Parts: sequence; C-alpha cells; structure tokens
Amino acid sequence: MIVLTRKNALFAGHGQGAMNWAMTASFLETRKLNAVDPLAWLTDVLPKHVNVWLASRIEELMHRSYAAKPA
Repeated sequence: MIVLTRKNALFAGHGQGAMNWAMTASFLETRKLNAVDPLAWLTDVLPKHVNVWLASRIEELMHRSYAAKPA
C-alpha cells in the first residue's frame, strides 16, 4: 500500500482543500506508477481540459493512452 499524504493534508486549511490535495496527489502518483512523467502529463492535459476537451475523447487523456504516445 502507498501512503500519499499524512502531514501534508494537515495544512490544507479546510476539508475540501484536503480532499482536493488528496485527489491531486493520487493523480500524480498514479502517473508515476505507470511510468508517465507527471509534469509532462500535466503540461499536455491541462491546456486541453481548459480548452474544453470533448467528453467522447476523454480516454486520450488517461495515463494508459498517454504512456503509449511516442515521445
């Protein structure tokens, strides 16, 4: 089992902030476990999300598809 946060969540300041931090940490650690560079993934995915990526193409943003893309 992997422990993502213990003390870091104490400084979230609010319950919702702690939940958001836990979700973000989970996304990043999942990328690391699947051999995907988290920074490269965020750099690619966040602009697509902000520019209203189609829900029918959401699978392209998942780590499974991202790891398969040529560098």
